[in-house]
Amino acid sequence: MFLLNAWYVAAAADELSTTRPLGRRICNQPIVFWRDAAGKVAATEDFCPHRGAPLSLGRVCEGKLICGYHGLEMGCDGRTVSMPEQRVRGFPPVKAYPVVERYGFIWVWPGDAAAADPAKIHHLEWADSPEWAYGGGLYHIACDYRLMIDNLMDLTHETYVHSDSIGQPEIDEAPPATRVEGDEVITSRFMNNIKAPPFWQMAMRGNGLDDSAAVDRWQVCHFVPPSHIMIEVGVALAGHGGIDAPKDKKASSIVVDFITPETETSIHYFWGMARRFKPEDAELTATIRAGQGKVFGEDLQMLEQQQKNLKEFAGRQLLMLNIDSGGVQSRKVLERLLAAEAAARASTAA
Repeated sequence: MFLLNAWYVAAAADELSTTRPLGRRICNQPIVFWRDAAGKVAATEDFCPHRGAPLSLGRVCEGKLICGYHGLEMGCDGRTVSMPEQRVRGFPPVKAYPVVERYGFIWVWPGDAAAADPAKIHHLEWADSPEWAYGGGLYHIACDYRLMIDNLMDLTHETYVHSDSIGQPEIDEAPPATRVEGDEVITSRFMNNIKAPPFWQMAMRGNGLDDSAAVDRWQVCHFVPPSHIMIEVGVALAGHGGIDAPKDKKASSIVVDFITPETETSIHYFWGMARRFKPEDAELTATIRAGQGKVFGEDLQMLEQQQKNLKEFAGRQLLMLNIDSGGVQSRKVLERLLAAEAAARASTAA
């Protein structure tokens, strides 16, 4: 159920220290991450070939990963280097993973290392420009990663799950439109001449706009395999062009969602918001981050209970509506790519 030949966000760059390794399960594979003496990130199976202890329970000393059980030293290529008073260089290597640090994140390729191409990492325009500010965080959520994709590709739930922050009845009244461009799925919704909900009133004040004024609001969700979703969101003073309004007439952002599967029923969810107004205002960044954290926390509770209920009522047929088109099309893209990857593995094996 996971695409393996793909780049996933494994960690925020600041999660890796110079003294402690980081263990994280990704697509059901236990992986340990650390920095070598030059600060470059390395990743291998989280398994010591001596007695099977997790290498993530060890330490990093001068860029070397030292097992916390008997002191075996592991190389960045998965080969054992040394161990006090022992000969270990003949040990078979553990799997080493392609890993790249880019845009403030650590990206890992859990599939065929020979196929890993850093050029395939999703381009993040907001991470490359001083015109943008970003704030985000990480949640561990006990749900199938596809449930989160469904959640983010159909924002109708905002009216009910997030009624005190970003939800409003007009979302229900504006039908979404979905299109597929190659492997990308795009679902959009536009609401004109409405009152901004509380979160967006705060953002309007942050950009010097009258928060009581009527606005045009938009939501444009972009799904990109394996499980990345970027959502263009914002409000503009009504009648100034909506999403295309001048910067001084709107408060707009990109909601950042990196959904990294841990197991069949759990995910690492890297969330955040990048904005293109007042990027120098650190206090505004912190305020928006706190607001977003609350919103995503509400999703966490709903998705975990949904996962439990789906297990409880296993085999029940779920009903589909037109508002589900973004999630449905995203799953179709995933199914097509999963089938192609499985066929390629079978061909190689044959």
